[in-house]
Formats: sequence, C-alpha cells, structure tokens
Amino acid sequence: MSAPTATLRPSRGATEGSRPRPRITAGGAMVTVSALVLAVVWLIPLVWAVLTSLKPEGETTAVPIRWLPLEPTLEAYRLVLARGDLQRWLVNSTVISTVVTVLTLVVCVLAAYAFSKTRFPGRRALFALFLAGILVPPQVLIVPLFDEMTFLGLVDTYWGVALPQVVAPVMVFILKRFFDAIPRDYEEAARLDGAGHPRILWSVVLPMSGPILAAVAIFTFVQSWNNFLWPFIAATDPALMTVPVGLGSVQGAYGIQYAQNMAAAVLGALPLLVVFLLFQRQVVRGVTDAGLK
Repeated sequence: MSAPTATLRPSRGATEGSRPRPRITAGGAMVTVSALVLAVVWLIPLVWAVLTSLKPEGETTAVPIRWLPLEPTLEAYRLVLARGDLQRWLVNSTVISTVVTVLTLVVCVLAAYAFSKTRFPGRRALFALFLAGILVPPQVLIVPLFDEMTFLGLVDTYWGVALPQVVAPVMVFILKRFFDAIPRDYEEAARLDGAGHPRILWSVVLPMSGPILAAVAIFTFVQSWNNFLWPFIAATDPALMTVPVGLGSVQGAYGIQYAQNMAAAVLGALPLLVVFLLFQRQVVRGVTDAGLK
C-alpha cells in the first residue's frame, strides 16, 4: 500500500499576507473627508428640526438658544395631527406626485425611445431643441401655463396641478442615454421574429431598463413632492394644498408656532425618507448604469 500523501495547505498568516491591502491615497482621503463634511452639513438642519419639534412652544424662542429640549414632549405632533390639515396635505401630495411620476415615465420613455432607436428627418435638430428646454427656468412658464390651465378649466383640480409638471427634458436625456447603451443585437433579433417598435420597447428595452426607470421614477416623485411654486399658483382652494404649500401657509393666531411647524415638516418629509430607504439600491444602480455623476 502506498503511503498517504500529505496535503499542504498555506498557513493562515501566509494567506492573509498574500491578500492585497487597500491603499489609502491623498485623493481618496480628501473625497472621504469631503463626503463626511457634506453629510454633517446636510444632517444639521434635519437634527435641528427634530429637536425643535420635541420642545414645548415656549422653549423654541428662548434665549440663549438650546439644541436639546429641557422638557421633551410630543405635544406639537399631537396638535398637528389633531388639526387634520396635514393628513389632507399628505393625501394631495401623494395623489399629485403619483400621477406626475406615472405620466412622466410614460411620456419620457416614449420620447427617449423615439430619439434613441428610430431614425427620422430632423431627429438631431429636434432633440437639440428638446434639450434646450432644460435651460428654460420654470418661473418663465408660470403665466402661460396658468392661462392654459384657465382656458382648459383645470385650475383648482388635481390635473391642473399635475399636468404642467409632466414634461421633463432632463429625464428624456437620461433615458435616451441609457437606451443608446443597449446593444442593437437584441433589437435586431426581435425584428427577425417580426416585432415592431411597440413590441421591442415593451419586451426588450423596458425589461433591461429597470434600474434607470426606478431612478427616474424616484427623482420625479421627490421633485414633484417638493414643488412649491406651481401648486401654490394653480390651486387656490385650501383643500388642494400640498405639503410644501400647506407648511408655507401655517401661522397661528399668536404668530408662528415653531414647534408645530417643525413637527409638520418632519411628518411631511417621512414619506420621502421611506421611499428613498426602500429604493436606494435601485437609485444608485440606475445612476451608475446611466454613467451619470
């Protein structure tokens, strides 16, 4: 019988020593420090809002200013929820932002596919003209948009608030850039099977565009949720106020109630925080796949 052969295994120290260790460069350290500083700067107002909402109303205007409440209380949240206005604002913002997000995805996907996967005379010139809309400030369009909504009888309606927010040239650009990166081999294979443009878009392009569609949807939803100017002008009925418009109009009989305002602001921002926490991976993946910085 032959002698059993011994199996040589590298020692633990040798294995750990052979692994490449990450090198810390000056550029990487500067990026990390800058990111931490920006994170702290972004978190300071949020922390201040939460702490102020936990203070009694008398403490919010006390001098000297204190960060931590001496007697933490949830009274501001109770009063805000008892009024019932915030619940209505949340429903209005949810309905309007959802409608804007769905319609924006439909319109922008169709436009981006047409610019990316079809060929027609004047395509480049039309796309350049379309992108020029990014340079137009939204404030310039307030008067003509309001006249148009008045002519259509859509003032003080959900549609009047939502429809002018649907057209988003920057989202068309992002989607077109992603569609351009999809290999044409898939499109040609679908054509050999007799598929037309609607079938190619539905069965080939959209299934491969999940991350970027999720990113565009979340960006659109957040932008619509935070929009103040157009909902403030298009909806004169208090029953149609969104969260930003409602927060801007809150003032008690004895002046501004800072604790209640901060409590309403924190509750109004919670849906956005939940949406981002649930879909942050899709946002990061979509932005990365689109090649955006």
